[in-house]
Amino acid sequence: MENKRTGKVINVNANMVTAQIDGFIIQNEVAYIIRGHERLKAEVIRVRANHAEMQVYESTQGLKAGDLVEFSNELLSVELGPGLLGQIFDGLQNPLPALAEKCGFFLKRGVYFEALGNETKWDFTPLVKPQDKVLAGSWLGFVPEKIFKHYIMAPFALNGSLEVISIVSAGKYNLKHAIARLKDANGHIHDVFLQQSWPVKIPIRAYAEKLRPHQPLVTKMRLIDSLFPVSLGGTYCIPGPFGAGKTVLQQLTSRHAEVDIVIIAACGERAGEVVETLKTFPKINDPRTNKPLIDRTVIICNTSSMPVAARESSVYTAVTIAEYYRQMGLNVLLLADSTSRWAQAMREMSGRLEEIPGEEAFPAYLESRIASFYERAGVVRLYGGDHGSVTIGGTVSPAGGNFEEPVTQATLKVVGAFHGLSRERSDARKYPAIDSLISWSKYKSFVKAGDQEKGRAILRRSHEIAQMMKVIGEEGTSLNDYIQYLKGEFFDFVYLQQNAFDAVDEATTEERQVYLLGFICGILDSEYKLDDKPAALHFFQTLRQLMRTWNCAEYNSPEFERTEEQIEIFLEEKKIRKAE
Repeated sequence: MENKRTGKVINVNANMVTAQIDGFIIQNEVAYIIRGHERLKAEVIRVRANHAEMQVYESTQGLKAGDLVEFSNELLSVELGPGLLGQIFDGLQNPLPALAEKCGFFLKRGVYFEALGNETKWDFTPLVKPQDKVLAGSWLGFVPEKIFKHYIMAPFALNGSLEVISIVSAGKYNLKHAIARLKDANGHIHDVFLQQSWPVKIPIRAYAEKLRPHQPLVTKMRLIDSLFPVSLGGTYCIPGPFGAGKTVLQQLTSRHAEVDIVIIAACGERAGEVVETLKTFPKINDPRTNKPLIDRTVIICNTSSMPVAARESSVYTAVTIAEYYRQMGLNVLLLADSTSRWAQAMREMSGRLEEIPGEEAFPAYLESRIASFYERAGVVRLYGGDHGSVTIGGTVSPAGGNFEEPVTQATLKVVGAFHGLSRERSDARKYPAIDSLISWSKYKSFVKAGDQEKGRAILRRSHEIAQMMKVIGEEGTSLNDYIQYLKGEFFDFVYLQQNAFDAVDEATTEERQVYLLGFICGILDSEYKLDDKPAALHFFQTLRQLMRTWNCAEYNSPEFERTEEQIEIFLEEKKIRKAE
């Protein structure tokens, strides 16, 4: 049946445009609104009778009724192939450096570039031969990309068993050169190129089995790894008030986490923070490879000053690229900052569609959208037996630091770990500002479970005594309770807090964490007679000796000298009260 692929604009409401059509279109289809020499990219988000409602990824200034609309018959997709690593894209996978070179400091609307350059020739090595049987996602060959083997895979859209009809010999080819031909069960022939496209809102499922996350992800952040761990292929969220350190924590994780690929989705972030990331990442030395960190990083940049409709696509673009590298047997870490602004974009579009609002005017389908995003994480076993994973960590920016708001609550229902940041800790310059009293994790850590529970118990008891001291004061507190309070303060100070500017303290390896946590908990859990001054002083002198062996300049002796003075004063006051 012939399908008419054009329409005309009949209504413009901010970045939502309604077009009248005569023919068939599909949900989430990409359309272009023609305005003079400009072609503005849009996506069909609702179809009612002969009206198509579209969200435009550009400014709609100047559009009017009667403008021509062309439909592409394609879903919003990304280009997947060699050349992705080290790139900086916007939410529609336009390379921002190329856009800046053409448009200058201020990007023009209607300007789009191919995500992957076609001029580069890649050194291809085949892994299969004619008459071999393969499946969608099977490795046909590889090309070198940065520090990895970039495997060229059978197109994900194909179904069933595929037969290799032909494949090129080893050599250099560009992205548009067919490197293989496959025949499906129906006898249809399909050409395979070094690149392929995939719709961003459809998960890639070209694997044999999806497994439960079980292996800890080493982030080298002690508070996370030891108390609230994350698993490879797991999910976690970092909610916190503005300025509490969410973005910095994610950047430290991307630098030190033991993963192969890092995907950063700056979704609606302030331009100043994104510019800092873009400037620093190419200069950061990767501790794993001793090469620039950007060589194994892809940045999806959609700042708060860019069109709001592109925020939604940016997180889907990022997770699709993450799934693509997962299919190569790599461990990928996706950091989304911030999912709150993604949800705000959905709220804007829902309002313009005049949908029935849910809590705080967010759409009723907010929870399902957030769940479908985090469900794309996981560990998979590929057809060849290799394993790959996508770990998703998203930040949430609740207004006023209120964790009861809808985005945070919807996220908590689907993630496996919760790292809640507190304003109190960030104001006290205790970083990372993760509040150990409200955070939790469902995943298993590599440290001993006994030491992990001891650490949590020390912090809980210390907090209880601190709250009691606010009411009755120090004079009404027993010496044993006061020592327990100081234990928690010490544990927080020497183990949970980390200095991102100290070469030793910014990252702690797995082996070092296991030893230190066990050693510190062993000392803090020791039984001392605390009813006399020498024993109490000996207790903290032992802790001081620990810090000398740690050899970290930030934890200096004056801090512990002040602690000794506190104990001496406390004991003297207690003796006076007893005498009275």
